[in-house]
Amino acid sequence: MSLRSSSTTGRVFAAAAFFEALTWAGLLVGMVLKYGTQTTELGVWFFGRLHGVAFLLYLAVALFAWIRLRWPLWAVLVALLAAIPPLATVPVELWFRRRGLLSACG
Repeated sequence: MSLRSSSTTGRVFAAAAFFEALTWAGLLVGMVLKYGTQTTELGVWFFGRLHGVAFLLYLAVALFAWIRLRWPLWAVLVALLAAIPPLATVPVELWFRRRGLLSACG
């Protein structure tokens, strides 16, 4: 585990990863309500839009972090691919934190 603290860019990446996962979770709940219980479409309507914004924000922040924190190519590819499966951005963020990838280059 890295003893260095996260940089500002690392903290923004962590927040974006959490926000992306949170909106994924909301969208999944919304899908259960819409297709499973057939009670409401509001969750899919709301979280679908919110997740679209979170997804694009996460991708932009990951690309910015790649440049700013000088990640190797494999790291940015993992970060970008983590946005596809539900809730994968949080474990990737935790892994990157342990490897010191969210710390400022020094």
